[in-house]
Amino acid sequence: MTPHATSDAASTADVMVDALAGAHVSHIFAYPGDPIIELMERARARDMQVVLARREATAAFMAEGFAAATGTVGVCLSTLGPGSTALVNGVAASNLDRVPMVAISGQIETAREQYFTHQVVDHKLLYSPITKWAGRVEASSVGTTMRKALSLATAERPGAVHLTIPADVSRLPATDVDVATPPLGPAVTTVSVSRTDAENDPVALLEKAKHPVVLAGIGAVRAGATEALVRFAEAASVPVVVSPMSKGVLPEDHPLFAGVIDMACNQVVWELLAESDLIVAAGFDAVELIKPWKVSTPVLHIDAVPNTDQIYPSGCECVGDIGAILSWLTEEWRGQPRWSESDIRRHRDRLRTAYYAGRVDDRLNPTDVIDVARSSFPADTIATTDVGSHKLLVGQGWQTLHPRGVLMTNGLSSMGFGVPAAIAAKLAHPRRPVVALVGDGGFAMTVAEVRLAAAMGLAVVFVVFVDNSLNRIELKQMTQGYPSTATRLEDLDLVALAEAMDCDGVRAESPAELQKALSQVSTLSRPLIVEARIDPAQYESQF
Repeated sequence: MTPHATSDAASTADVMVDALAGAHVSHIFAYPGDPIIELMERARARDMQVVLARREATAAFMAEGFAAATGTVGVCLSTLGPGSTALVNGVAASNLDRVPMVAISGQIETAREQYFTHQVVDHKLLYSPITKWAGRVEASSVGTTMRKALSLATAERPGAVHLTIPADVSRLPATDVDVATPPLGPAVTTVSVSRTDAENDPVALLEKAKHPVVLAGIGAVRAGATEALVRFAEAASVPVVVSPMSKGVLPEDHPLFAGVIDMACNQVVWELLAESDLIVAAGFDAVELIKPWKVSTPVLHIDAVPNTDQIYPSGCECVGDIGAILSWLTEEWRGQPRWSESDIRRHRDRLRTAYYAGRVDDRLNPTDVIDVARSSFPADTIATTDVGSHKLLVGQGWQTLHPRGVLMTNGLSSMGFGVPAAIAAKLAHPRRPVVALVGDGGFAMTVAEVRLAAAMGLAVVFVVFVDNSLNRIELKQMTQGYPSTATRLEDLDLVALAEAMDCDGVRAESPAELQKALSQVSTLSRPLIVEARIDPAQYESQF
């Protein structure tokens, strides 16, 4: 029980903040308005850092980025009316990206809510389709409401909840002050095995398979299953494909790493899955699939939740703690190595060749930007990426060795994530280098947040892939024989812009210039904007 919760004077806002503190919330990302002033003040008084984003959607993306980088709960605040509607995109992203979030919006005072119309939006109707729950805070039930919000946000599969607090409720004395923190995060459970028939026993399936492949996803990251995954893969000599948001769940320098599904070179990865005779889906969430599941390979489903999506059929489901299930299967393993090192090496060579397809000599190619940036930053760097053609190459080509080393939105896949997520990641891990790899379209959406990074003294590097195009859509227009319409961006001097926002700025038009621009990243004292002027021809070859 917290100090406020034992006090007769505890307000509703006090109890809300007590509950967030019990969940180890240290940062709240907000764009303020009248109804949430009291809540922000109570948070400030509890030494929580209330961060002013430059608009509501990026506040939500910051909350998502912070939670994704730390494995904790992200929190964002907005005012009523336009504040609550502007918050929607980031909240929806958190929900589909399976990142726990508590989003809170103010509302007009209770007495006028039933008849007044100015800036009044029904938050229950607005947020119910894009969250796990849309609730309302009352003084008589605030403790219970906050416990439910935190429990739901973190329960498998995690996501966003939204709470409404009327303007007059924050200061009311709370009569429900029990904010004892519920268990948060993936529950450690006994393992349940469901199968269609006796032949679909998981151990028997593995013994029978000659060329199984593991497909690991974000559920394995949440479960902290890396060690168990590595042991299982090594015991059976099985290649591991990962989903984009789970990059690093198997170190990508491991000889059994076999690539990232549905990013660049996706055909090579799908061919590996199609040619295997068993896919071990370990925490894989179909929300990350960009292409339809078309392979007929049998699937062994391992996750904290049953296979209710049915994107793929599975005759056997192992439900419970993913790491424990993998450890059990490792202990039961009695077979010989299933793949030779040379087979996996040939697959990786094919993947690498496909990754560099379309590269143009004497130009700054998108893969050059990724290669130079990766070589310029230490292994523990956190990279964020926005959405666009560059994301598909980053997802495949940026090597990370640890879970949560690459942050992206691949559930909702919303542009505008990369910049605010990088700022939040740096707040979460101030001693680790952070680089945002963003397209010029996504950067234009969120460029004002770079000034926030400068004001907070955050030495984040923003590498902008500049081709003056919304390339993914322009390419699709081209394939249909249409001219570029509403997909071209005006040129912008990012070096001058950097200076205006109290940042360092540099332009690079070749790999050598980019290498020079990034050579001093370890000594930065403020944000750096890198205007990487790429030749987009490689995109056309790739996609």
